[in-house]
Amino acid sequence: MQCNIDAKGKAVRLLAGAAFEGVGLLVGVFWYFDTLPAWAIYPAIGMVAGGLFMMLEGLSGWCAIRAMGIRTPL
Repeated sequence: MQCNIDAKGKAVRLLAGAAFEGVGLLVGVFWYFDTLPAWAIYPAIGMVAGGLFMMLEGLSGWCAIRAMGIRTPL
């Protein structure tokens, strides 16, 4: 896991990860209080897991997409 993104990419991944995390938690709370249907917990879990992974990428400076050889604009 070598560093393959710069400071701008790290910041974008941290902010996007925090946003995904927040929306996932919000959907989970609405699901818990029976405001959303039963299947809504699955996207919430995916968003929380994805957000955590994006924040890990931002903190470590490593991007999985770039590691696969796909060029990203940041």
